Amino acid sequence: MSGPEENLYDKYLTRAISEINELCRELTHCEKCAHGPAVPVIGSGHPLADIFLVKYRTLPSESSEGVAFYGPSGEAVMKSCQKLGIDSLILYGTDIIKCANVSEEEALEHCSAFLTRELMIVQPKLLVIMGEKALEAVNRLEFPLSRRLEFKAGEIQQFTPTAEALVTPEIDTSLNDQKRKTSFWKSFRILGEWYESLPPY
Repeated sequence: MSGPEENLYDKYLTRAISEINELCRELTHCEKCAHGPAVPVIGSGHPLADIFLVKYRTLPSESSEGVAFYGPSGEAVMKSCQKLGIDSLILYGTDIIKCANVSEEEALEHCSAFLTRELMIVQPKLLVIMGEKALEAVNRLEFPLSRRLEFKAGEIQQFTPTAEALVTPEIDTSLNDQKRKTSFWKSFRILGEWYESLPPY
């Protein structure tokens, strides 16, 4: 990019950084759910990422640091992306349920609004939705111009006119079982084919 296009991108990036920072401030001070001492987990990655990774709920390892995809699942994703030749700078990852110790029903009522805002800020080209519960939560968002997605692991589906979606098995439990791990990798590696098909910037 150069000239006017670069200036426009810089403006979008500056705005996205500001909006993500504001969302993080709200999230870290959120008291809508009875989450006790648990720290709400914020998303991590590029604020204008092409690829938006979303899994269902926060693990204790993520809660201890306050950052989504911190720990084994994040390490597995990074290693997988390296194998697929995907630049980690175009990734953004988040959890739908932002706190480790909170009831699912209560969290979904309040956390879904945060996820909607993250999607609107980042404006990704592709969502990678990890697991059936994560898919159900995304389908309940009623995101503008979105289509209902089906659990077709490893298939690219149209989410909105400008964004596609790839559904995979749930990552956190997959790492502890070889059969599930193989199933997750088989679905996730489609991301490499999608990435290679992107037009050059």
